[in-house]
Amino acid sequence: MRAQTADKLATAFFYAGAGLVVIILVGLIGYILYHGASSIDWSFITSPPQNLSPGGGVGPQIFNSFYLLFLTMLITVPVGLLAGIYLAEFAKPGKVTESIRLSIETLTSLPSIVVGLFGLLIFVNLTGWGYSLMSGALALTVINLPLMVRISEEAIRNVPVELREGSLALGATRWQTVWKVVIPSAFLSILTGTIITAGRVFGEAAALLFTAGMSSPPLNFNQWDILSPASPWNPFRPAETLAVHIWKVNSESLIPDVRRVADGSAAILVLVVLLFNITARWLGRRIHKKLTAQ
Repeated sequence: MRAQTADKLATAFFYAGAGLVVIILVGLIGYILYHGASSIDWSFITSPPQNLSPGGGVGPQIFNSFYLLFLTMLITVPVGLLAGIYLAEFAKPGKVTESIRLSIETLTSLPSIVVGLFGLLIFVNLTGWGYSLMSGALALTVINLPLMVRISEEAIRNVPVELREGSLALGATRWQTVWKVVIPSAFLSILTGTIITAGRVFGEAAALLFTAGMSSPPLNFNQWDILSPASPWNPFRPAETLAVHIWKVNSESLIPDVRRVADGSAAILVLVVLLFNITARWLGRRIHKKLTAQ
């Protein structure tokens, strides 16, 4: 086979692979929105679900999903970033570093249902918190932390060495170089990792069944006592997220409009993830321009 022909065939395969990914994504999103868009209205978005009668919504589940995302990322991002900086900038080859990498690889391969059972034993029973947002956030941190560490490490490693050398040559300390040169240069890649982990928080259900619970107490948005069971800001109350609600409705719900609620919930979940990704990328580019003066 001639070299030019082989090159054209290889290029065609590359385009075909990329196009297949786009077709699958568009087909999946289109199917979900086609069936669920008609169920979405203001009442469906803001009202609580019903146990037996039709006409329920998913308002508390949407709020719980965002609040759980906030709690999880509040723990995952700083810890993952610090570990990634250590592995990329300060870790020396040896048994300690190898044991850290082995731990990360092992945590990456753990099934979420196993993490959920671990969370049930440690975060729910041993701490005495019961089914709660905090238990769910810690379980999701166990799932997302290895990915956050890996992405942060790779992003920091890909920063050109010349930038570090230039900063050190100007008299900056190693810490100043990491904080003011390396992290701003790697910000977009770190942001991508953050968005990926955030997407997993929105979509995770198996681990939350055993940690955050499958129900939510009635919420009073005028209650600002964070320790009150009715306060939406209480991190130690049970909380059913949107992904768990979809599973629960499809598996054991007795309401007559199961299909409407399930399709509408799936469509809202997809729209929330898309909106979050687009907003996070737009905001990240603005912050990156500000940090790097580009």
